[in-house]
Amino acid sequence: MIEKSDIETCFSELQWIKDKDLRDKVVQVWIEAADRGKWKTLDDVPFTLLFEDSGLLTDHTKRITNLAKSVFDVRDEDMNEDYLIAGALLHDVGKLLEYEIKDDQVVKSEFGKKMRHPVSGSKLAEELELPDEVVHIIFAHSHEGDNIGRSPEAIIVHHCDFIDFEIRKSLV
Repeated sequence: MIEKSDIETCFSELQWIKDKDLRDKVVQVWIEAADRGKWKTLDDVPFTLLFEDSGLLTDHTKRITNLAKSVFDVRDEDMNEDYLIAGALLHDVGKLLEYEIKDDQVVKSEFGKKMRHPVSGSKLAEELELPDEVVHIIFAHSHEGDNIGRSPEAIIVHHCDFIDFEIRKSLV
């Protein structure tokens, strides 16, 4: 079972969230997703199933969070850094529900065939009472957000995610 200390060790970026309650909720979403997805370790979860050797989801998540913070740090607009970091850390948490290990291989789960990770991750975050702004970032980070108005924080996470995806894909 994945515990709070596992998440805190994996994601030092959690410390960038100033609101302790929000930080704790981000950790709880990861724990709940891992529990529901029956993951024993986050080291088994790949970044994507769309191409081979994509790397770990945790490494991707850290890259997105660092990229998002870098963008935030050079902007002058009034944005919520805590929501941005929380959304970046949780943008792909639904992959713990979308994927499963079957016959020693990570594959799309039956649940994942019905609901992509932006939807399942945002629903889980909403269930665990994260702010609507963070739920929005998770939902809108991928193609699900293409037909809605993304918040500035969601725009940042969306583009950082696709930058990382495209670079990673081009290098394998």
